[in-house]
Amino acid sequence: MSPLTAWFCRKLLALLGAIVVMIAVAVPALALEPVEVSRGDVAIDLTSQVELYPNEGETFQISTVPDPNGIRRRIEVRSAGDNHSGDWAVFSLANISDEQLDRLIVAPHFRLVGSGLFWPDLGSSRIEAITPSEGFALNRVNSDDADVFSITLNPGSVITFVAELNTAELPQLYMWEPEAYKDTENAFTLYHGIVLGIAGLLAVFLSILFVVKGTSVLPATAMLAWSVLLYVAIDFNFLNQIIPLSAADQRIWRASADVAIAFSLVVFLFSYLNLARWHAQLGYGTAAWGVLLMALFGVALFDPSAAAGIARLSFAATVLAGIVLMFYLSFRRYDRAILLMPAWALIVAWLFAGYMAVTGRIDNDIIQPALDGGMVLIVLLLGFTVIQHAFAGGVYQPGLFSDLERQALAFLGTDATVWDWDVGRDRIVTEPDFAPKLGLAPGALNGPARTWLQYLHPADRDRFRSTLDLFLEWRRGRLKLEFRVRANDGHYHFMTIRARPVLSSDGEVIRCVGTLNDQTDHKVSTQRLLQDAVIDNLTGLPNHTILIDRLQSLIALSRAAPHLHPTLIVADIDRFKEINETLGFAAGDNILIALTRRIQRLLKPEDTLSRIWGSSFAIILQSQNDPDAIAEFTDALTAAIDVPITFENREIALTAAIGIASWHDDHETAEAFLEDARLAMLRAKRMGGNTVETYRPALRMLDDERKQLQGDLGRAIDRQEMTVLYQPIVKFDGQKLAGFRCSLNWKHPQRGDVSAGEIFELSRESSRSAELILYTVRQAANDLAGWQQSVANARPFVMVELSCNEMLKTSTLIELESIVRESEVAPRQIVFSIPEDIVQEAPEQAKLALQYLRTIGVGVTLSGFGNGHGSLTLLKSFRFDATYVDSAIFKYNQEPQAEIVKAFSELAERLGTAIGISDLDNEADAKAFAEAGCTYATGPIYGAAVVSSAAIRLVRENGAS
Repeated sequence: MSPLTAWFCRKLLALLGAIVVMIAVAVPALALEPVEVSRGDVAIDLTSQVELYPNEGETFQISTVPDPNGIRRRIEVRSAGDNHSGDWAVFSLANISDEQLDRLIVAPHFRLVGSGLFWPDLGSSRIEAITPSEGFALNRVNSDDADVFSITLNPGSVITFVAELNTAELPQLYMWEPEAYKDTENAFTLYHGIVLGIAGLLAVFLSILFVVKGTSVLPATAMLAWSVLLYVAIDFNFLNQIIPLSAADQRIWRASADVAIAFSLVVFLFSYLNLARWHAQLGYGTAAWGVLLMALFGVALFDPSAAAGIARLSFAATVLAGIVLMFYLSFRRYDRAILLMPAWALIVAWLFAGYMAVTGRIDNDIIQPALDGGMVLIVLLLGFTVIQHAFAGGVYQPGLFSDLERQALAFLGTDATVWDWDVGRDRIVTEPDFAPKLGLAPGALNGPARTWLQYLHPADRDRFRSTLDLFLEWRRGRLKLEFRVRANDGHYHFMTIRARPVLSSDGEVIRCVGTLNDQTDHKVSTQRLLQDAVIDNLTGLPNHTILIDRLQSLIALSRAAPHLHPTLIVADIDRFKEINETLGFAAGDNILIALTRRIQRLLKPEDTLSRIWGSSFAIILQSQNDPDAIAEFTDALTAAIDVPITFENREIALTAAIGIASWHDDHETAEAFLEDARLAMLRAKRMGGNTVETYRPALRMLDDERKQLQGDLGRAIDRQEMTVLYQPIVKFDGQKLAGFRCSLNWKHPQRGDVSAGEIFELSRESSRSAELILYTVRQAANDLAGWQQSVANARPFVMVELSCNEMLKTSTLIELESIVRESEVAPRQIVFSIPEDIVQEAPEQAKLALQYLRTIGVGVTLSGFGNGHGSLTLLKSFRFDATYVDSAIFKYNQEPQAEIVKAFSELAERLGTAIGISDLDNEADAKAFAEAGCTYATGPIYGAAVVSSAAIRLVRENGAS
């Protein structure tokens, strides 16, 4: 390379480097645009025009905006403070007028808008100093709540300003015309004074009111008023006028004010709604909440932002909890909750506006003072609400007070106990003290109404509480309340309160005065007189008479108190007559006593268990109103009955038919209510027992309709109007059609298709089950003969289930034999399936029937194996050609358990029986059962049950052997 070329390259690189440096230096300045200022501009928001430079150190360099001549200068500014954080801000102003302009640069210390929710910015001095690109540093104007600097802009000048920041954020920066700024400050000062005056008067007035009246809600309201006054005084910079505060101190005070408002609102809500009247746990929860909030006062000393953020969240949680409580209590007609709703609605609106402000969604200068005024307005509304209650009960009605004095004198001459409930202070007093008569500590029954609950019988607590609440709600009438109180020795005393309300001038109950009498002796005598007439001698349960009486009382109470919705359950033990005939009446009596104890363990004190007839029990369920809870109770009742009972070293399996009837306005009498439950139970009986049925209005017509349907079934059998349906049975080996499983279909003229299950139930109720099965066998044999004539070499079998005990009788077996002999098919093509439960109920009879069927030459299978309490001994004792098992028996987590199926198949093969799987519904399960060694299968996967014409097509297409 020549020397000339090398010199040229060096110069070019130097030039490029200079250009890069100039561009790098000029980048901050190029992004900054001067804000034009004219004479008519009163206030300009510079916030969006300011560029922030964080962590730049104590020395800051920047290029200025070009002046009117287009000249840029590079200036360097050093920090004026000793503890500068290295944060800087730059903005530029251009005077486009032809005269000199005096302006103020204002940066407020605290701004609610955009301050944040969780770790809010609680304010601080924002600007330490402002240095212009020409001239001297700006002069600071004294101000307690903002950083204010005065500037003078010459005509046509363009000046760049560098601000030394004390914080990394600069929430707002305004430029004001001095007189306009002064007028605005004066206008806000007037507003601040009005709001502060109202807040101060409210705080003082509510405090004085507390001294005069002394109710618990007044100090809570006064505390909230003082907290709001403190918050407003800090926000309006009034507190700083009284107590000079540094910026750090103001942050602590501001956080403490937030905590105080959150704490006082919790206390107000708890005390005003009187949440601890019946539930002491709410008092403990509120106390814990309050203690946590009080701890935030200590947190505020070290981390004000964290304390303020938690307080704001607590305030929001309190408001939301108040909404839930007020809606709940309003539906229960609690006056205080209803009266508080307008003020709480304003609190909700204030909370929403505050959220929008602190998150920056609302951004203007009016929202902060508006929220302060709204807070004072909230206290004003709460004060009005509290004052209404404070002065409502201040004056007794003169005539009524005289009556109370006269009654008090009368009590002194008797042995009666005065029961006095001061509703306002929630304090009950008995005179003379009744607690020692029960062996309790003196004064144990004196105090809040909820203290009585711990001594009351558990079954009476809810009634005691709800009765007093309803008495306060109705505000009229006389109170008569009977309940049981536990004495120190553990025995319960029957007590009666008779009282009347003392009303204030506006109709509110402020006192309840009456007598407290011990009715134990009277109750015991009455119970002894009534016991023989109303108690079942065997079980000790209420009988039919007392059940009707209690039902009638509940119906009357349910009309007066909508929350009372009793449910009536009738349960009848299945096959109880057979147990008495087989094992004797002693076994039956022991079973009834054992079932009584089991059922009683499921009931609560307010529920009633009664033996109404024979093996039937009735339960009045008051403790549960929710349908899901009633269903859970019914499941528990069924499970309790199903547990076998041991008698003379023999286990007796029990089931029951259960009917349920819920209360509704149509129940005029208890007898009608009981009849509804009985009809539901009878419906469960017709369904085969061991089931639960709920009453429906249509059940009233079921008896007549059922009898009509039974007659129609008999005529259909006689006229041969029913159709036999055939469901394919497949042999796993080659997936060949092996035969059909028979069922009946009946097309009723009015009801349409009647299911096979209902047909069997109707036949059982009308004692025509055997006749129906014989009809099925005869029709299936005839159809099978027709198939064989149409399809040569087709040898499918038909399987009919002998699903009733009558089919095991010799007379019925003889009829079966005659049908088989008369048919034109081989006996082996007719297969009879005997259900497992039939074999278990009459094993000896089943064994004889099996031997008889073997002599005929028909096939015999066992169906439903594993659905009951069967065991493998059945397969050993009875030689069946095949055993059909439901596919669900061998599944776990919806998957067939191949090892179990295979082991069962091998065992069944050694016992000489094939395995058939019922109700198969997918190919994967079919493959798994086939690989495990099963022989036959039936289910939806192989097709639904079809009529004879469709079945013959299947035989023709697939063949059968």
